[in-house]
Amino acid sequence: MELLQLKYFLTVARLEHMTRAADELGIAQPPLSQTIARLEEELGVPLFDRLGRNIRLNHFGQAYVQRVERIFEELELGRRDLSDLADGRQGQIGLAMHVATHLLPDLLSAFRKDHPGVHFLLSGHQANSVTSLVQHLARGTCDLCISSPPLQQPGITSVPLLTEDIWLAFPSAHPLARRSQIRLQEVAQEAFINMQPGNGWRELTDSFCQQAGFRPRIVFESDDPSTIRGLIRAEQGIAFAPAISWHGLVDPAIIQMPISEPKCQRTIGLSWLTDRRLSMAALQFRQFVIDYFARLSLA
Repeated sequence: MELLQLKYFLTVARLEHMTRAADELGIAQPPLSQTIARLEEELGVPLFDRLGRNIRLNHFGQAYVQRVERIFEELELGRRDLSDLADGRQGQIGLAMHVATHLLPDLLSAFRKDHPGVHFLLSGHQANSVTSLVQHLARGTCDLCISSPPLQQPGITSVPLLTEDIWLAFPSAHPLARRSQIRLQEVAQEAFINMQPGNGWRELTDSFCQQAGFRPRIVFESDDPSTIRGLIRAEQGIAFAPAISWHGLVDPAIIQMPISEPKCQRTIGLSWLTDRRLSMAALQFRQFVIDYFARLSLA
């Protein structure tokens, strides 16, 4: 049994006229009649009642035509699914993001407005070191990685998304909170709230303190940025704060202040395996991420 036989059968069943069916299919009538006869022979039952030159779909044919129509409906749905996959409207994207994670809901919802058939496999704070991020990419558990700094490893391509200043965050009642800017060395004796050791953010901010000539006195360590902000509000210490990524997350109880010296910045980047072929959905999301962060940096 072949799909061509079934296509011919559906046409004859719809028209109930062999000559008109042959004309519509663009073939001669004898081959069409022979095709229908072979199909009936394979099925072991007649599908049509022959009344002279007229034919009528019988009860076998009526039952069979419903099944055949479903076959072609499924084939059409399959064709549409493949088309959607090819143009990026469907598929799965693995994403590891361990910086500016509060942006993730808005980033994903904005993309899925035009790509509702795409779903994401997310890796978050557990992927907080260069080694673990590289392993995620190598194992194929993620297609794209958003990190700071961008991954610089053989076989990995990275593009910068955003370079942002790193400021200091004070409780609003802090004696220094009225300043417009501050040198980092001026807070050498302050109590700091920071991420745990081994975190990329911790390593970066510790290096800023080293440049300023002191080792920070850490009184609280947490890998949850919201907890850090809560401790600042509770006047338990000060913390480093990304100027753009924390935008909209702080209230008047927290004062963010630029650091005049040394220059404190970080770069957020997007990375992927150079030789791994990305799906159309992942390619479209990659460009969407680049454009999204470009708009963010201009806001």
